[in-house]
Amino acid sequence: MIKQDLKVLEEKSIFVIREANAKFKNVAALWSMGKDSTTMLSLARKAFLGKVPFPVIHIDNSIDFPETYEFRRDLAKKWNLDLIVADSEIKPDLVGAACCGKNKPETLKKVMAKYGFDALIVSIRRDEHGIRSKERYMSPRDKNFRWDYKNQPAELWDNYSSKLDAKGHIRVHPLLDWNEIDIWNYIKQEHVPTNPLYFSRNGYRYRSLGCTHCTVPLKSDAKNVDQIIKELGDTKEEERSGRSMDKEREYVMQKLRALGYM
Repeated sequence: MIKQDLKVLEEKSIFVIREANAKFKNVAALWSMGKDSTTMLSLARKAFLGKVPFPVIHIDNSIDFPETYEFRRDLAKKWNLDLIVADSEIKPDLVGAACCGKNKPETLKKVMAKYGFDALIVSIRRDEHGIRSKERYMSPRDKNFRWDYKNQPAELWDNYSSKLDAKGHIRVHPLLDWNEIDIWNYIKQEHVPTNPLYFSRNGYRYRSLGCTHCTVPLKSDAKNVDQIIKELGDTKEEERSGRSMDKEREYVMQKLRALGYM
């Protein structure tokens, strides 16, 4: 796994976050309490003098891990986050899994409509999944949350298009260029708070976090950030191999992304 220049990555991400906050009237960010979205909030705090200046949304299906809820409570208080918790109903879902498939975007639609958000900052990375490699830093969604991945604006020389359809919104992706080991190196460098589920207990840890119904731990003895970084230098296993969901298949993820999945 290639280690990149953290200073360059940090500067670009901060630039994208600041641009979004300046361009749009009503910005929010998604927070899952995972390593990527927490790193994104850490970058936002650095961009705005120690404060996240926009609301933070957690789409809660009520079956996240107890450690995740504790982490949410403690960090929201410590960082003084304007936290919006939106309850997601678990019901049959023909695309993906009932807990984290189409139902979460449906809940997000209601939140976006209620608060009138016109831009949503999310923490996806291009290296996570093939369909995510097609994203832009600022990516339009129409009023139905649909994503036309074949017709996206060009982004040249830090000139990010932000054309907004009527009643649509823009997805903002400040971590697109990062990879998994970059995230962990940045967590180490900046002492970013981390969900304890990432660290080994009884020979297992979670490498990618979802809820209790769709995430399984992987064998690992990595009990701290340094050991995780070392482990990633040796592993050939996919990062999301612990996400036991049909949505990880390329065509299913593409359908979910088109529907507005995070």
